[in-house]
Formats: sequence, structure tokens, C-alpha cells
Amino acid sequence: MAPAFEDNNSETLPSSFSSGSDDGVLHKSKVTVVGSGNWGSVASKLIASNTLRLSSFHDEVRMWVFEETLPSGEKLTDVINRTNENVKYLPGIKLGKNVVADPDLENAVKDANMLVFVTPHQFMEGICKRLVGKVNGDVEAISLIKGMEVKREGPCMISTLISEQLGVSCCVLMGANIANEASIAVEKFSEATVGYRDNREIAEKWVQLFSTPYFMVTAVQDVEGVELCGTLKNVVAIAAGFVDGLEMGNNTKAAIMRIGLREMRAFSKLLFSSVKDSTFFESCGVADLITTCLGGRNRKVAEAFAKNEGKRSFDDLEAEMLQGQKLQGVSTAREVYEVLSHRGWLELFPLFATVHEICVGHLPPSAIVEYSERKPRLSLLEGSTQYY
Repeated sequence: MAPAFEDNNSETLPSSFSSGSDDGVLHKSKVTVVGSGNWGSVASKLIASNTLRLSSFHDEVRMWVFEETLPSGEKLTDVINRTNENVKYLPGIKLGKNVVADPDLENAVKDANMLVFVTPHQFMEGICKRLVGKVNGDVEAISLIKGMEVKREGPCMISTLISEQLGVSCCVLMGANIANEASIAVEKFSEATVGYRDNREIAEKWVQLFSTPYFMVTAVQDVEGVELCGTLKNVVAIAAGFVDGLEMGNNTKAAIMRIGLREMRAFSKLLFSSVKDSTFFESCGVADLITTCLGGRNRKVAEAFAKNEGKRSFDDLEAEMLQGQKLQGVSTAREVYEVLSHRGWLELFPLFATVHEICVGHLPPSAIVEYSERKPRLSLLEGSTQYY
């Protein structure tokens, strides 16, 4: 399937991207992927297949790897470069011979003018600080990171953090492609959504860089909407995991997912009036919510938390179950709770509030279906229809 684009008027964008300069000399873009977990490795594989095929990109794709020593005593980067495989986070999948693992962050981004960020969101502020002054002035960035930072002045999306810290433009890519699902790596059909602000040409270039016959990427002009979908669905997945752990059944789980989608939409539109309703029907919205609530790591660990009646912490379960990967839902639930508390919105979002209170032990897992007694009586959005 060919990549598709949508803007404010749902117009189709041009199907080709010209990166030629005024003198007719082709300017090739150089790509670095900052991150090498499961999803970072899958992203590198997708990108590497396209940089070999498209003349507007340098063949080589650098992948920054947080260095680890494997049980064999070898360095992870050495093994990746020798075997062409991330044996820890994506075993059994060849990344492409043009993927080069680099443990030196500054060296990895050197000379790159397209940066793909895909690390746990809690590490991004530190990474950005290390990169200040180290990236080219013409760099374009894209974030595949699902999470946000909460600062004293309010919530800060990761794409905004990247833009402000590094002085670069940053799009986002989100979709129904959970990190522990290997289907994309083995080339089963999946899809994703690029959110862009105003540069349609760079949005098309990102679509070209990620699209393959088995990975369909579309673009919409709604950075905040796309990014908040990818961020908030992890909180709903925690709730779905509680339901599974308590063996409440699919009807209850479906209800929690629907209520969660409603709160995702309302919260996003309260934070950013520019967020479009249609974004929630893209891959980044309802599709990502469904797959994460059915099979994501947040659902999996939350199920174990509920089965243990909350007596084992999420930190312990994460260390035991995820082999070094990080949960996003628990920290995002805390960050969302901080926003709700600061702005006086707790009663408007009972599901989000309850998830956090269960995670920190203030409520038992069974409270996930008891919050309805706290239904708000107010419309979430001025001038909107009643949501509750």
C-alpha cells in the first residue's frame, strides 16, 4: 500500500519528495536513531531498508546504543555490529548490514541531519542536555517516544522538549506497534501515524523513510494529538491489565477501554485546543489503544500487579518481567495525575486518577471498576456535548 497523507482539509500530499539543491546536486540525508531497545531496533530495521533503496538518503544508519555488557562478557554494540542483530532486545532479527551500532551519543549524531528519538521518555531530558550544541543546524527530528515531562509551568510533550532544547523542528510517529510485538520485525502488516506541525515536505520525507509494503504510514497535521494518543494509551493499558489480573472478563475490559479513550480525547483537547477529533481514529489513536490493552508490556505487568493484590511494586515486577525494558504507563499516570491535581481536574478524569492511586498503593486494584461513583457532573469541554 502506498503511504497516504492528510492535512487540515484531508488533502492528499504529493507522492514524491525532491531533495535536490538549486544547482541540481542531490543532497543526501543522513539518519541516526537515538535508542536501541525493541522498538528502536525495529525502527532501525525499517529505516535501513529504505535508505538503501532511496537515493535521497545515505545508506548508513547509525544507531546509538546504551552500552551494556552481556552475560558472555561481550559489549552489546560489538555483538550488534558483528552479528547484525540486537541479541538482547530484538533477537533473531537481522537489522540490515547498513545499521551501525555506536555507544558514543555525540559521535552517533555527528553529521546526521535526520534524528529519530526512541528511548524511554524519562531519559530524554538528560539526552537532550548532552546533545545541546552537538547537532547540525539543519537537523530535522522525529520522536517515537510515548510519554511527557511535567514541569512547574505545566506538561511538556517530548517533541516540544526536543525542539526547545536542541532548536530543531520535531515531528512525531505513533501507532499500533507495541514494542514487545515482533510482528513488524518479521514483516507482518502494521501501520503508524506521523504527526507534523506545518512542514508538509518534511512530513512526507519521514513517511518515505519509514514506509514499507508491510508498514503503512500516514501523516496528519496534529503533533499534539498524535503524541498525546501515544502517551495516554499506556495509562489505559495499565487499567486494562488490572481488569485482566482480577479476571473480570472482556466486557469489563471493553468498557474500561472505551472510558479510557473518552478521557484521552477530553484531556488532550483541554491541554491543546488544536487537537483534532479525527486523530483519535488514526493508527495512533484507537488502534494503538486496542493493541496496547490486549498485548502491551504495561498491560502485562499491571496484570501481575493485580494478581499479587498490589503487594509487589511495579519496580520489582518490571525488573523481573521486562529484561531491562521500561514501563511507560506508571510514570505517565503519575505525570497525568500531577497535571490533573494542579489544574483542579481530578474529578473530571476518574479513570486516570484511579489508575495512579492504585499504582501507588492508595487504592486496591479492584477500585478500577469502582471509580464510576465519582462521575463528574460537568462537561469536559466548553461548548461540547456532555461526555459523562
